[in-house]
Amino acid sequence: MTGSASAKGDGPNAGARETVDEAATARVRVDGHGVVTAWNDGARRLLGHRASEVVGRNVTLLLPDVGATEVPRSLADLPRWSGTVTLLHRDGRRLPVELLAHRSQNDGDGWLLVSAVTRPARGPADDAFVQRGFTHSPCTMALYDTGLRLRRANGDMERAMGLSEEAMRGLRVTEIVVDPESERTEAGMRRVLETGRPQELGAALQLAGHERQSVWTVSLAPVWDTIGRLEGVLLSAHDVTEQHLARQRLVLLNDASVRIGSTLDLARTAQELADVAVPRFADFVTVDLLPAIEGGEDPPQGPPHGPVRLRRVAYQSVLEGCPEAVVRRGIVAAYPAGCTAAECLASGRPIIEHLTPAALAEVERQTPQRAERMRRFGFHSVLAVPMRARGLTLGVATFSRHRQPKLFEQDDLLLGEEITARAAVCIDNARRYTRERSISLALQSSLLPQQLPEQAALDVASRYLPASSRAGVGGDWFDVIPLSGARVALVVGDVVGHGIQASATMGRLRTAVRTLADIDLPPDELLVHLDDLINRLAGAADSTAVTAGDVGATCLYAVYDPVSRHCTVARAGHPVPALVTPDGTVDFLDVPAGPPLGLGGLPFESTELKLDEGSLLVLYTDGLVGVRGHDIDEGIDALRDVLRRPTDNLEVTCDALLRTMLTDGPSDDVALLVARTRALDASHVATWQVPPDPAMVGPARKNASRQLSEWGLDEAAFVTELVVSELVTNAIRYAEPPIELRLIHDRTLICEVSDGSTTAPHLRRARTFDEGGRGLLLVAQLTQGWGTRQTTNGKIIWAEQALPAEPSPA
Repeated sequence: MTGSASAKGDGPNAGARETVDEAATARVRVDGHGVVTAWNDGARRLLGHRASEVVGRNVTLLLPDVGATEVPRSLADLPRWSGTVTLLHRDGRRLPVELLAHRSQNDGDGWLLVSAVTRPARGPADDAFVQRGFTHSPCTMALYDTGLRLRRANGDMERAMGLSEEAMRGLRVTEIVVDPESERTEAGMRRVLETGRPQELGAALQLAGHERQSVWTVSLAPVWDTIGRLEGVLLSAHDVTEQHLARQRLVLLNDASVRIGSTLDLARTAQELADVAVPRFADFVTVDLLPAIEGGEDPPQGPPHGPVRLRRVAYQSVLEGCPEAVVRRGIVAAYPAGCTAAECLASGRPIIEHLTPAALAEVERQTPQRAERMRRFGFHSVLAVPMRARGLTLGVATFSRHRQPKLFEQDDLLLGEEITARAAVCIDNARRYTRERSISLALQSSLLPQQLPEQAALDVASRYLPASSRAGVGGDWFDVIPLSGARVALVVGDVVGHGIQASATMGRLRTAVRTLADIDLPPDELLVHLDDLINRLAGAADSTAVTAGDVGATCLYAVYDPVSRHCTVARAGHPVPALVTPDGTVDFLDVPAGPPLGLGGLPFESTELKLDEGSLLVLYTDGLVGVRGHDIDEGIDALRDVLRRPTDNLEVTCDALLRTMLTDGPSDDVALLVARTRALDASHVATWQVPPDPAMVGPARKNASRQLSEWGLDEAAFVTELVVSELVTNAIRYAEPPIELRLIHDRTLICEVSDGSTTAPHLRRARTFDEGGRGLLLVAQLTQGWGTRQTTNGKIIWAEQALPAEPSPA
């Protein structure tokens, strides 16, 4: 029958299968109870029993001297056993058999028993067989005598060396391969001869006829004769170049993941990519980015087509000074359509270009200067990889080789793509961070005071420094708020966190402080209201999931009165202010700490002290004293040392503080407010007690008019008399004694009337036929501001009017 091949004889290995004599080995399976479960033809040939006579019976029928329970027990703890066993032949003969027993992989209690039925004899043919095995071994092998001269080499050794055995016979390793690694190998061979122990070596060789360096593992083993004398050394080597390159790629990838993206600085991240790739991956690397991304903006959608303009951000070379670079850092260069970089960006895929004479001629046609550098330094292979992240094309990384002889291959393309992708994500993170930082800085700058208001109570200087790019913009702020009665409030605060959210929260808090200051709340009460606001913001953030993390802040609020020279201070978890007295003594005020804003329900306490005129108050955020890597107490001590060297110029004092405290730049935002106190003496303040009698309104009006004349403010007399009449009349009619009238001559003219009642008046519109109700409306119309503030024993109603402009000199 023709036209089909049987399964037994079909296939490339059919002949090999047919030559295997399965019956040449006795194979028996025994389960955990000692019962025979399988019996092959080799077992029948060895012991004479047919399978039907043995399978299903206990193996003890083959063991004339061992009981049924002894065999499993003797093998119970062994994965494998070998030795000579006496077995019983079917005809009753006792046969000594070399037996190998394997524990079953599928049945832990079962065993596979094997024994060779016939064993090949050794002889001349066997020696020839061994010799042929040596010659055709896939392992590179060579045999050296005790003089370290080559005696035999197999075919793989001949192929590796590019020499025949005849050409190498009688030569030493150092004469076959002239390389420092061969000297190490020969030294290892000497150690084998001296110690009789094997040696293991690794070697990287540039063999003749090979384009690239190859990496080998070398085993050196002693060769002994039949009486134990050392005859020579057997060298066997394995080419592990591919495994070595794979390990190098993994090491490079791991290094890239650690070193690239250590900061959120765009240029530094690009330079880290170049530094990682040289020299292990390429000899020269450039990183060019689209100019649009440098300000944090999104680049145009889709890959660029045609000529493209790129800014050189980073490069690195194996040569000192990067002489290969045509374009220097920061320069924007044009890349014509069809060049490697432009084509790579247009296609969105990495490109390998081998610089053949034709390819170099094309480069010279487009950019002659680049072609000249390529020829001068011997560029032979270029890999360009587009930098893409989150669907955006950011630029291109170009890897070039001119010292490494190996051309870029597919594996190199994958590796270059991988490390570039990692760098692209980090660069995009830096771009996004740059954009958010710019927005945060712009927002924070718009929310901070553009200039400090004019007031007579304090001389003030301030500074604000955003954190370095590594930390991000925070929510530090300061403010100077003029209050009624010539008083001034000083505020410094610090919002938890960084970024746009911190800046926005800071803006809300600053607005809230100004609003609460406008109603003349005491410092401790003002902090209570701020705490409530922070809690409401935190609740809104939790319900809308707009804000990540907690909403919190610290704050210090101080009010200084230049008339009494009293200063009232309260703080919510904020660093204590420093006080420098006129004699140069530096102290840090003992103000109760209070909890940070946002904890809710906890009280705040204020401290009141009297300051000498010319005292210096220094308010700051923790970024000034909590410098990274230093204890905060060290920062406090350094601040004290600077303040002990006083200067009349507050701007100079601010600069000295920042220069001394922040030698490496701010690791956190810094807000600094330095204020020198002034005092309004008796010549600027006039006070009268007013009996609670309506007849006293007239005398009060006359006293005010007389005082204005002494101050040379006769032009303000009409309005002032009207304001005094209204405020004193209301105090006598509706309030409680004691009643006091006070005039303050500052940048403005302030009229204050205090009484013992806590009831505040309200501005209302009088109807046509009402006899009263127009007084406060008239005061509001004639002055630039009026209001009420509570005191310990009552309230004060005040009105402020601008002073007449002084006539200009003729």
